[in-house]
Amino acid sequence: MKLAVLGTGFIVKEGILPALQNVPEIEAAAIFARPRSQAKAEELARQYKIPRVYTDYEELLADLEIDFVYIGLTNSVHYEYGKKALLAGKNVIMEKPFASTAAEVGELCELALAKNLYMFEAVTLLHLPNYQVIKEQLPKLGKITAVQANYSQYSSRYDKYLAGDVQPAFNPELSGGALYDINIYNLNFIVGLFGAPAEASYLPNIGFNGIDTSGVLVMKYPTFTAVALGAKDSESPCFITVQGEKGWLRAVGAPNALAAVEVSLHGSHETTRYELNRYPHRMVHELKEFARIYEAGDYKSVQKGLDISLAVMETAERARKDAGIVFGCDKNVAEG
Repeated sequence: MKLAVLGTGFIVKEGILPALQNVPEIEAAAIFARPRSQAKAEELARQYKIPRVYTDYEELLADLEIDFVYIGLTNSVHYEYGKKALLAGKNVIMEKPFASTAAEVGELCELALAKNLYMFEAVTLLHLPNYQVIKEQLPKLGKITAVQANYSQYSSRYDKYLAGDVQPAFNPELSGGALYDINIYNLNFIVGLFGAPAEASYLPNIGFNGIDTSGVLVMKYPTFTAVALGAKDSESPCFITVQGEKGWLRAVGAPNALAAVEVSLHGSHETTRYELNRYPHRMVHELKEFARIYEAGDYKSVQKGLDISLAVMETAERARKDAGIVFGCDKNVAEG
């Protein structure tokens, strides 16, 4: 797999480029940046020995050596850059959140499937061995009665936000906010296990510019309610618990990494702990899985992943609009 990396922000510098050093199946063949960030891209290219730097997206898409593009740009342009890549015949790895609306996700999924292209959403937890353990242990819990999730992390950009310097992560025009940025992991965890909820509502803390700095997502399922807290304005120990009539399980630590899983069955005084993730960097497992799927021609796994992505975005958008959070894309649709 020859990959072009789009972006020079945190998720590229601290995320995919370091992770790729442990994924020989994927070669970083190019990096793209907008002209104002060209110097950053050239520095990353030197650091990671990436042979080509592009500031013209059309030129990059015309590069016949590139199989995939990884879109690590601002949330609000995921749809635009993803669609252009698919129309050019490139496979896509889309950083979370997939896009801004369910309509955008649905259109991209349909286009990828119609062109038989590979498209993945980079949600790390879904590909971790510890998540597979959870899926295997879940039936032992019997009828599920409650799910709680908490991913709270004081954002490195929050102090600037409080001072009036609004970065993309806190900008509603750019599809930012806690629900789409951090609670999206809780949502993927829950929807990945239980499917889309029958109902979803969102109770946010709203900042001065109309964005959610934290909030509680409530999802109704036939036999239980799932409650997911995501915060960028405060921090606490992170965890996810799933309770059933026959036992419980707990994911320990941040949901994007799932450092460990604990399981206890009713009547037992013992707790079994699993720590099966094999790589220090949380993105390595998903990248290796994407490479395996591509090499094996496992298109069913592509379709399964896209189904989860669409269900997650349908739920997130419904909850966001329930809370009255307006994105720039919503205004564009209304004006159009």
